[in-house]
Amino acid sequence: MSAVTTAREGAAPGHTRRSLRSGRGRPVWRLVLWSVAAALAAILLYLAVTFVQVWTMSRRDEARPSDAIVVLGAAQYDCSPSPVLRQRLDHALALYRDGTAPVIVVTGGKQDGDRCTEADAGAGYLRGEGVPDADLLLEVQGRNSWESLAASTRILHDRDMTRVVLVTDGYHALRVRAIADELGLDAVVSPTGGRASLRELAKETGVVAVGRVVGFRRLVDIDDRLVRSSQPDG
Repeated sequence: MSAVTTAREGAAPGHTRRSLRSGRGRPVWRLVLWSVAAALAAILLYLAVTFVQVWTMSRRDEARPSDAIVVLGAAQYDCSPSPVLRQRLDHALALYRDGTAPVIVVTGGKQDGDRCTEADAGAGYLRGEGVPDADLLLEVQGRNSWESLAASTRILHDRDMTRVVLVTDGYHALRVRAIADELGLDAVVSPTGGRASLRELAKETGVVAVGRVVGFRRLVDIDDRLVRSSQPDG
């Protein structure tokens, strides 16, 4: 009896050591798995919240009396606005005629081989609708939203203008307002009509999510192709 007991007692320390090793290993792996799961959950939650914000802003018109209306550029075809740009210009024109602001800023440079900038095409269209040159300001260098708004900010500050209404497509609204905030503009957004597609909203969610983390200035190389690629006319 004592021999059996002694044998069992002798085996106990080794068994205990193995149990302790196993006990130490399992919590470490559990901690790693829980950490990874928590990080993924946080990222998904962040993207979900950003998606809702992009969607909400796409449907919200914040237009109010301002110093200027800034129209974000879009494609032009041989100096004529594309349907997307025309829709933005028509919306800006309606705000201008309603007395929202006395000045319209049209923005956007040109691609290699183009005769006109997006701003030139926009200004020509608005002149044809009766807007006098005195009420038009042109930003002709911007290749993307950040560059266009940064240049527009300098133009407006030179005229002591800071209060603006931004006009763009709905799904683009949250990003341009965030850029304007980064640049120090007192800006609201008045999106053009129409519902954004899920693809447009998803793309914009990714851009806004990254821009909020690294800063929109760092995303300067992500030009409006990310926005325009969702449109058949560029």
